[in-house]
Amino acid sequence: MSLSLQRLSNGADALSTSKLFLTLISTFQLIISRLLTDRFALPKGSSQSDCDPGQQTYCGGTWNSIRENLDYIQNAGFTAIWISPVNQNYDGPRTTYGDPYHGYWMADISKLNSRFGTADDLKALSAELHRRDMYLMVDVVVNNVMATSTTPDYSNYFFNDASFYHPYCPIDWGNATSEENCWMGDTNVPLPDIDTTNPTVNERYGTWIQNLVQEYSIDGLRIDAAKHVQMDFWPRFCAKAGVFCMGEVFGGQDIDPIAIYQGPDALDSVLNFPMYSALVEAFGIPGPQNTTALVETFQESKKKFKDVGLLGNFLENHDLPRWHNHTVDPQSLYNAMTLNFMADGIPVVYYGQEQSFSGPGDPYNREALWPSGYAQSDAYKFVTLLNNFRNFLVNTTDWLTQSAELLTTSPYGVAIMKGSVISIVTNIGSPPQNVHIAASTPYPPSTALINVITCEQWVVGSKGMVDAEYSKGGVATILVPSDMLKGSGLCGTELTYTASHGGQAKPLSNTSAAATLRRSGAVTYPLFIGIVSCFFATLI
Repeated sequence: MSLSLQRLSNGADALSTSKLFLTLISTFQLIISRLLTDRFALPKGSSQSDCDPGQQTYCGGTWNSIRENLDYIQNAGFTAIWISPVNQNYDGPRTTYGDPYHGYWMADISKLNSRFGTADDLKALSAELHRRDMYLMVDVVVNNVMATSTTPDYSNYFFNDASFYHPYCPIDWGNATSEENCWMGDTNVPLPDIDTTNPTVNERYGTWIQNLVQEYSIDGLRIDAAKHVQMDFWPRFCAKAGVFCMGEVFGGQDIDPIAIYQGPDALDSVLNFPMYSALVEAFGIPGPQNTTALVETFQESKKKFKDVGLLGNFLENHDLPRWHNHTVDPQSLYNAMTLNFMADGIPVVYYGQEQSFSGPGDPYNREALWPSGYAQSDAYKFVTLLNNFRNFLVNTTDWLTQSAELLTTSPYGVAIMKGSVISIVTNIGSPPQNVHIAASTPYPPSTALINVITCEQWVVGSKGMVDAEYSKGGVATILVPSDMLKGSGLCGTELTYTASHGGQAKPLSNTSAAATLRRSGAVTYPLFIGIVSCFFATLI
């Protein structure tokens, strides 16, 4: 396979050691753009019609239309895309919750979703990504299929007999056995639970995923509803797939029930829901601005996860409110995003985050991207800046394999150091405040540093101290020794390095980008008056 994120286990079912696997991910420098296939782009020549997410129906995006718009992703510096499930979905009368435009309502998984295109279309998308030295991650649904009653006709499914399923029962949330064996969804749209302890199911799933990965040259998997399948299923399944597996273990700030799903007896990686919850609590405006909870999550994650460097760091997804719904303050987004990119883990950016979409939750957080005109908005420029810098670090230093360490904490934010990079983030938002965050660094006094975000020069003070002050607003700070940026194309330097894979983003004008970010930090923005509460749907 040309560029697959192949597992390092020599035929074994267990996850490779963390150091070896992190070396692999370092080689492939994953920065993931997460797309809903139906909502990213329309095919060439089609009418750019409105797409009301509240209608919960298809809007027309396809694998071809993703392929035709990959410049938007690659130019922002992403190295991989994660797309909706590619398998056949329910195709029948509209349900109480609309149509399966999202791709998660499985029918016969041995077939492709014709709404998204043909086998040749999916192969063409994969081939084009690989031509660009980028990677294809595909969402897979293993736990369940979709039905319209609790007594479905199983003959049309891949597993075509009731003996392959657990009997119907509603989930008793908090009971692990019930969460694994009972049905997600509800009586309007039941999701029959496949019995993954059945040896025939295990064998057929292994053959299916192996064929799917090989046929379409898939480089990685995101696994839906991973905690609803018994844990020991995953090592065998992912070994048959032969590629990197990142699981969704939906949860909150409690690390323990999520961390158990990463490791030799489970999955390579999981999405970092504990850190997401902590970031909302620390950076949401209005909100508790609880940096203590953020620090605790940061520290406990390093102890309890097998490898925080492989976790998927995110601020938005298709089940949660958009960040811009938590706060309209742009610096809240930029600071939280800076921590996700500059700490340990794999950044995952949900499409539309770079356009400051503001949907409150399912289905309104699934907006079509095309009305944005794929603009180089301030948020798009900020994502590009972070991707540019991260790609440069990964390609020219050992930054990725270094562990992020906490330098200082404050009610107003935190400072971390990973490799040679110091990141200082604040939760004060855009309005100027008479506060500062000081941090002790290992650099000697008078060391010349540069803030990669604003391109301003810094000098290390006495006893190795640096001090971020916010009299012009809460702009994030990323500091590196000035001579370290040589060849990066950032802050007036010449772009000379070559990315080993994927997203060597086209450099923005350093002057205009820095000016934009400084300007947005000095303007007072109206605060969002209320927070729409999260609705955690179990249907998809």
